Amino acid sequence: MNQNSLNNLQLGINGLGRLITLIGFVWLLAALGLGWLVKSFFVLLGLLVLAPVVAFFAFQWWLKKNLVQDACPVCSFEFTGISISQAGTQCPNCGEPLKIEGGHFKRMTPSGTIDVEAIEVSASIEEG
Repeated sequence: MNQNSLNNLQLGINGLGRLITLIGFVWLLAALGLGWLVKSFFVLLGLLVLAPVVAFFAFQWWLKKNLVQDACPVCSFEFTGISISQAGTQCPNCGEPLKIEGGHFKRMTPSGTIDVEAIEVSASIEEG
């Protein structure tokens, strides 16, 4: 006797039988006046399918609204930061603490500090 013959014995319902059983169950519920239960199931199934799609587009909209891509005002390194952070962000290149105002990075300076920009002046010597 083959030892594997019991392993090959399949108990259960095949694919077509499952479909017929499902249709019969739905028909029985409809005949008993429980169609609202089937409709509720399909509404929940629809919500399960639509919820991730809506969440994906909502997350994309949120990212577009809150991400800022700009250059660091100190070292001109371009990077991306999130504008909702109250503490600001830090330049990954030079380490300068920055805040986001109007979609651009600004240096965080303590009160009373005057921020100046240096300009290059060419020196020429006149002989006279």
